[in-house]
Amino acid sequence: MKVLVIGGGGREHAICTAVKKSKKVSELYCAPGNAGIAKIAKIVNIGVMEFERLADFAKENKIDLTIVGPDDPLVGGIVDVFEEKGLRVFGPRKNAAILEGSKAFSKDLMKKYNIPTAAYETFDNADDALDYLKTAPMPIVLKADGLALGKGVLICNNLKEAEDGVKEIMLDKKFGNAGNKLVIEEFMTGREVSVLSFVDGKTIKTMSSAQDHKRAKDNDEGLNTGGMGNFSPSPFYTEEVDRFCKENIYQRTVDAMAKEGREFKGVIFFGLMLTEKGPRVLEFNARFGDPEAQVVLTRMKSDVIDVMEACIDGKLSETPVEFYDNAAVCVILASDGYPLEYKKGFEIKGLDALEDKDDYYCFHAGSKFSEDGKVLTNGGRVLGITATAPTLKEARRKAYEATEWVSFDNKYMRTDIGKAIDEA
Repeated sequence: MKVLVIGGGGREHAICTAVKKSKKVSELYCAPGNAGIAKIAKIVNIGVMEFERLADFAKENKIDLTIVGPDDPLVGGIVDVFEEKGLRVFGPRKNAAILEGSKAFSKDLMKKYNIPTAAYETFDNADDALDYLKTAPMPIVLKADGLALGKGVLICNNLKEAEDGVKEIMLDKKFGNAGNKLVIEEFMTGREVSVLSFVDGKTIKTMSSAQDHKRAKDNDEGLNTGGMGNFSPSPFYTEEVDRFCKENIYQRTVDAMAKEGREFKGVIFFGLMLTEKGPRVLEFNARFGDPEAQVVLTRMKSDVIDVMEACIDGKLSETPVEFYDNAAVCVILASDGYPLEYKKGFEIKGLDALEDKDDYYCFHAGSKFSEDGKVLTNGGRVLGITATAPTLKEARRKAYEATEWVSFDNKYMRTDIGKAIDEA
């Protein structure tokens, strides 16, 4: 079968790598892709928000299955466009992708269906939000309602920071229209864990747990980023936690969406906080996480195409979703200065050292080819160096070993990804 993957980051490189393993796949395309994806897929020069052009390409090239990677096209309704043209596509429709597209919607859904989450209030007026903060307990969390590339969340330690945050989000529009509405929620403490899941509208099957590192610098200092590294499974996601989440969060969310007339088919990413009072939902994403996909999909034993097709056809209950009993660690090599200002266009050297090596992966997040065929940096997050091993500690050792094989000017990484493993 012919498969098209939409997107051009590390997540899509991980998806393409998993898809390539399927014996069902004869041809693989990626739009717009990157220099790393180009090694395993045919690159299609169409942007992720060009729905009509993408659908026309899929139609003309007899694509059997399209897989949508990023959040923007899903929230924008790309699945609806494809389905209207009779095309087979994996991902939630627009009315279901709102689970990620609006934090206010997802918080209201959790309140209505008794899904454990932080206490919150929603505002569409900055003055009302500022009045509310005067009596609110600190620290407190401010969330831009819409999509903000994973960066529209501010943790404020005092009233002054919170007031500045409201102005930043709602008045200065730091995150654009995502800040037209604001969610102010209770600050929770505990371990953060990510759990991705496949959903077919009624059945949900979870993938392996993972743990992200959002802050730019070691010891969780610096600004929030799209993610500086990840490991899977999380030693803090115990059988007890899993049991609680299955009873109170996962199926309840799928059922809630169905009851609201928003049947969800695709991937739901559950961002969880393991608090003293039990697991609470921090956020939902309507797609594979990035870099969660890099550590979870490398551990997937089942054929990802079989599982995705089962989601589309409502047959997930009869389809196995299995993972290897191993571990994976991903360390992001970024451009120094990310997530603010950074330079790009530097040659990436040493990539050959990672090719054809068992248990090692180099997922390209921000790369491109120069006119003379060299691979150059082309983003804040450049590469996701990933390794698998029987244990988390060994996977971590291997991932950091592999980061030394690759070099480019301006290279930056955190040195403590997976450090929590030692505390488990």
